[in-house]
Amino acid sequence: MHMFALKQKSFALILGSCMLLASYTSASTNVVLKKNIDGSVIYPRTNTHYSLYLLNKQKISEFNHGRAPTPNEIKAWNKDVMPDGEGLPQGQGSVEQGDELYSAQCLSCHGDFGAGGNGYPTLTGGQGTLKNQLLEAGDQPPMRTIGSYWPYASTLFWYIQSSMPFNNPKSLSNDETYALVAYLLSVNEIEIEGIELEDEYVLTKEKFLKIKMPNVDGFYPVSPERSDLKEQRPPLAQGTRCMKNCKSSNVVFIKNEITGFDPKISTIKDLVKTKNQSKNAAEKEIYSQSCAACHSNDALGAPVLGDKVAWSEVLKKGVKQVYTNAIDGINAMPPRGGNMELSDKELENLIDYMINVSK
Repeated sequence: MHMFALKQKSFALILGSCMLLASYTSASTNVVLKKNIDGSVIYPRTNTHYSLYLLNKQKISEFNHGRAPTPNEIKAWNKDVMPDGEGLPQGQGSVEQGDELYSAQCLSCHGDFGAGGNGYPTLTGGQGTLKNQLLEAGDQPPMRTIGSYWPYASTLFWYIQSSMPFNNPKSLSNDETYALVAYLLSVNEIEIEGIELEDEYVLTKEKFLKIKMPNVDGFYPVSPERSDLKEQRPPLAQGTRCMKNCKSSNVVFIKNEITGFDPKISTIKDLVKTKNQSKNAAEKEIYSQSCAACHSNDALGAPVLGDKVAWSEVLKKGVKQVYTNAIDGINAMPPRGGNMELSDKELENLIDYMINVSK
């Protein structure tokens, strides 16, 4: 597990005492949720469960316990980078290259210069806001961004390469990841050894190891030795990490098997057969890769696939105008949905598919 992930659980940020002084309405549920003075949301509980989360009611039988992963599968997922540089690959990328990649891969969700998108996190700004408290109406909460909150740049590299872009994770090369990191550090006005990251600045592994994030000293261990903390518990991770010849522990198996999955769980890794493809197979694939991230969530403002009311409203302007908006972009939607390789005809076929599904 990445060191920062552990720190999130076992470290606490000094922000002052907590009082319930604010509330806001969840866009997806219309439920009024209270907030702490540090801006964190307090979700209501029902029978010890957070009441805004769905309860899994699947039947439990015929569960396949799976198999051990192959070395190549482990290698594909073992992309974490430690704060001391362990796991950081060789590579290089300039701020200018990162700017171009950001515009093509990230801007549609995270907005210009990382200023935030419709429902997606803000990546820049917030320096000096971590001690903000919601004491009075109009007070602004802390802004937890890359530049204001994250203590290590290693988390930025690891997260981008493992999980981004949203619709095609693990597709970025080492050089592309270095370029995106360089750009995001630049727009957060973070310097490396006193040097500003201008467009021509090239970030390498050697330079990366010299990065010191502004909030690197903003976390402290939650330990019984700290008597001033309300919650005291020992660190979650203790001792030395074991990577080989580890002591075996008792294996715990699920006693009740789980069933009811649709489709059924399988360990078969064969590629999907392409013979006798269903109608609109190409459009479905394009939608899944380029459109589903926004058009499957009504909280993001885009008409959701299958929503008859929303699409009937969109079609009032005429299907030709819908084609034009898809090609040129509109509101938070980038031109061609961010997939600049789509031809006009492919995009029109995609729109027709989405319209037909939503009738």
